Amino acid sequence: MACYVYVLGSGDRSGYRTYVGWTTDLEARLKKHNSGQGARSTRGRAWQLLYAERFINRGEAMSREWYLKREREFRKRLGLQANLP
Repeated sequence: MACYVYVLGSGDRSGYRTYVGWTTDLEARLKKHNSGQGARSTRGRAWQLLYAERFINRGEAMSREWYLKREREFRKRLGLQANLP
């Protein structure tokens, strides 16, 4: 089963935030985040998909997720490219 690592972005007047996660269904996961049913840290914001990578198994996806959570500069560039405030 294919797994995806994704980066979401959300912006407002005070700046923008990013969120990194993994899933087997990108579209459904984004809907969950935007409906307030996703991770606690994503509730109350409008999120957009900034980046995604596909992996063949869960272990690889989780490893990449761990790495991307520590790559703040990469996530910052994604937010700037998406014109988030």
